[in-house]
Amino acid sequence: MSLNFTTTDKASNAHGVKCLVYGGAGSGKTTLCGTAPSPLIISAEAGLLSLRSKAIPVITIVNDKDLEEALNWCRTDAIKNGIKTVCLDSISEIVEQILKTEKSKTKDPRAAYGEMATRALQIVKDFRDLSGLHVLITAKQVVATDPITGVAKAIPTAPGQQVGPALPYLFDLVMHAYTDKAPDGTTYHALRTHAAFNAEAKDRSGALDEIEWPDLSNIITKVQAVPQPAQ
Repeated sequence: MSLNFTTTDKASNAHGVKCLVYGGAGSGKTTLCGTAPSPLIISAEAGLLSLRSKAIPVITIVNDKDLEEALNWCRTDAIKNGIKTVCLDSISEIVEQILKTEKSKTKDPRAAYGEMATRALQIVKDFRDLSGLHVLITAKQVVATDPITGVAKAIPTAPGQQVGPALPYLFDLVMHAYTDKAPDGTTYHALRTHAAFNAEAKDRSGALDEIEWPDLSNIITKVQAVPQPAQ
């Protein structure tokens, strides 16, 4: 029997950083894709205006066949073509496309939503598990109110009741994109990486500050940095 031994640091760096970023409209999710190392954007949205000053390769997704072909290309050709980061923007829009397809196959809405959820979560896993590539998956947000505490909390969302709540469990790095105002009145974008009473987030690497500036290259560098041994 032949066993392939490695170490956790080498395995993690070889696998790449996989993250979910969610937020409301105008929170900078698409712009964040442009800060990734050598990105490819797989876009199901028409909102690429924020990246008009950059020549980033884009694959436009309009149906299931496009999505499957894009995934297969990423598996076989992305690295050979100099791609280091695959950005799926956004899973919420892609789930809408999947749901439309499933509804065309059956008159039972429950069956359509069930098949949609199964397929959508598998797609997320397929992209997340791309070997040797960083992966950023964006999602829209919804603000849900806890029926017991009454606290409103931002969470990722997608059509149906299953996909949105399941997304954070599929990633070690979940970031909430938001906007705020500086003391001088100017608006800025930021990423929350630690859970708060009003937003879902997590950083299992332990390398990130609670609030990070929206620069994915810098975030990836921090996550992959090997800690120095204690003296």
